[in-house]
Amino acid sequence: MPTVTGLLETSLYVDDLERAAEFYKTLFEFKTLVSDDTVHALSVSGNQVLLLFRRGATARPVPTRGGVIPGHTGSGQLHLAFAVHALDLEAWRDALNRNNVGIESEVDWIAGGHSIYFRDPDRNLVELVTPGTWSIY
Repeated sequence: MPTVTGLLETSLYVDDLERAAEFYKTLFEFKTLVSDDTVHALSVSGNQVLLLFRRGATARPVPTRGGVIPGHTGSGQLHLAFAVHALDLEAWRDALNRNNVGIESEVDWIAGGHSIYFRDPDRNLVELVTPGTWSIY
């Protein structure tokens, strides 16, 4: 059986594409890979992709030069977590404060990791998580 080598991309569905892209680019310094009126693809750590889709814009299949991307969508307050170094937690708290992003919660995990939770402009739950949270990280 072939093996999966990682999680390449994840997506969020947002009401204001420019606002959401600016939030992630400003707070995390993610670089834009692709941008149009439907999607902003942002580079995460140089080897992963955060896709920000304008809510409702991708519900139908999208033809491309290389084939058709099947329709997809999401609703509600979705969640994603970014891995961070434990020694950087205070710097992340400072960055959130500088960018007027309120911390909603912090959790000390039994295995030794720590999480900081906050919301993006579309109320998606974003987590910064340190090693020790999962047995695999």
